[in-house]
Amino acid sequence: MNTTISTESAPAALGPYSQAILANGILYTSGQIGLVPATGEFAGADIESQTRQVLANLGAVLAAANTTPTNVVKTTIFLANMGNFALVNKLYGEFFKAPFPARSCVQATQLPKGALIEIECIAVL
Repeated sequence: MNTTISTESAPAALGPYSQAILANGILYTSGQIGLVPATGEFAGADIESQTRQVLANLGAVLAAANTTPTNVVKTTIFLANMGNFALVNKLYGEFFKAPFPARSCVQATQLPKGALIEIECIAVL
């Protein structure tokens, strides 16, 4: 049985999808971009502010599923510019603690709403 996870503490879906789905004890989140939930606007035009907001949004979705970043086993990061990798890596390391989740990071030519970063994750509850 699938359970839809939704919270007003993260941006509403921009299309026909859920913020996250819990299935058989595994949480699959949709990608989060750096939108501030209250305004629907980006936290800033720079990679640092957007990354911090993305991680806050992910944290809110995880909390809505009664879990934390410590239960995340896999993440995927999409960057508009791989030149931002080092800064994103630093901020990511402040949010996720060892043992770190498995991770992929790819450059995408375009992200929703012109975002600079998007992150999705899988957690085991």
